[in-house]
Amino acid sequence: MFGLALIFVLLLMNTVLSERKSREELAIANEKLRQYALRIESQATLEERNRIAREIHDSLGHSLTALNLQLETALKLWQSQPQKAQTFLTRAKELASKSLQDVRQSVSAMRSHPLQEQSLEQATVGLAENMQRAIGVSPICKIDLADPISSEITTSIYRIIQESFTNICKHSQATEVTLELTTTDTHLHLIIKDNGRGFELGQNTTGFGLKSMRDRTLALGGKFNINSTPENGCQIIVEIPLMSRSNDKSTASR
Repeated sequence: MFGLALIFVLLLMNTVLSERKSREELAIANEKLRQYALRIESQATLEERNRIAREIHDSLGHSLTALNLQLETALKLWQSQPQKAQTFLTRAKELASKSLQDVRQSVSAMRSHPLQEQSLEQATVGLAENMQRAIGVSPICKIDLADPISSEITTSIYRIIQESFTNICKHSQATEVTLELTTTDTHLHLIIKDNGRGFELGQNTTGFGLKSMRDRTLALGGKFNINSTPENGCQIIVEIPLMSRSNDKSTASR
């Protein structure tokens, strides 16, 4: 009888200890989960801030660069060719209006779609025309895109092209620019090349513009490469997977 009582007490103690240990483990797990949730929330906030910073830099930076070039040209021509200078001032006023619109869009957390009612091809041609007006160089564009491409990809590619063209206008002193934008069954490919002064890769790949382009590409699971040497121009190569289109084709073939 005593032996049975002892066994019962031992089993009861073991149950109590096991329950206490389970509660402690549960409390630890809950605390870890809470800390993880806080980290996720903090990371999401940081990513959103970085996204808005990229949008402001890419959209407003492009407009202000073009505006500055128009004003510089107008100042150079003001004495010798006032009529031509007036043309550049008119363009500068238009760019200033666009910059103001970009600021308003940025303040509203960049909710609007940068392509608006345009296709990616139309928007790219528009950026090429802006470059021609800004520095007198008309990019040669080869564009062959298949539909559909997600809005996330088209928006990022538009911003990458925009930032690349801005860098060319600001830094390259190029006289020739080419752009190839194509899709295959599985990937989107973008190549932008200029014959400008180039740069040392180790010294000039950490600027916000290049980082923004790289971040946008990597966020879509893509690859981003820069080829450049001093006095030999620059080439940017972007490759982004089109998983949804590939999956759709695979499903349709079954």
